[in-house]
Amino acid sequence: MTRDTIPTVDGPMDVHVARPPGAGPFPGVVVVQEAYGVNEHVLDVCARFAQAGYAALAPEIYHRKGAGFVVPYETPAPAMAELGRLTNDGIEVDLAAALERLRNEDGVDPARVGLVGFCVGGFAAFLGACRLDPGATVAFYGGGIVRARDGMLLEPVLDEADAIDAPLLALFGSEDGSIPGSDVEEIRARLSERAIGCEVHVYEGAKHAFFNDRRANYHEAAAAEAWFRTLDWFGRFL
Repeated sequence: MTRDTIPTVDGPMDVHVARPPGAGPFPGVVVVQEAYGVNEHVLDVCARFAQAGYAALAPEIYHRKGAGFVVPYETPAPAMAELGRLTNDGIEVDLAAALERLRNEDGVDPARVGLVGFCVGGFAAFLGACRLDPGATVAFYGGGIVRARDGMLLEPVLDEADAIDAPLLALFGSEDGSIPGSDVEEIRARLSERAIGCEVHVYEGAKHAFFNDRRANYHEAAAAEAWFRTLDWFGRFL
């Protein structure tokens, strides 16, 4: 794993890159953090992608706060405060810079770069699929896609879904108290209108953050199946 700093129009942003062994060319994936920052879980996800043959880059989307901003799961208040300061346009800036950086990474095939995110990163991945040009996208339990959330500047993006022009996979848990099932069904209905192979999958009995094996809501079976589905998605479309 290497760490670098790249420019954005909103200031420098640190990024973390994991690479497979060898010279490539490799497909690439931008990995967008949960609300708690680019922590050990996010870096582990990057390492898992590298083991699967992908160059993975995780941008620090809290870079406006400062480099290396990570919050422990046990004390969520600082994370929620910083989450409340994020904006749609700021996320677009960060993802555009991250995608460009990964496409220019040595050994990466620039035509085969995708986007994946978790929690607020799932929202960000959905936004990136709407506004940018990833080759394929996977969005894990992205909240706020359908309706605004109190205390946040982020705005719903479902109305931008007509701009999605590459396959998008959205994954949710049936017991996610922060994302109503009606929202998931609105997302499913809207994506079904896209003739590009988008899918929505709901894991029964899984809660928010079911993929994160460092949090209490980890659901081993759902996480394993979601990882298999994610690799299959990128394997087919990148």
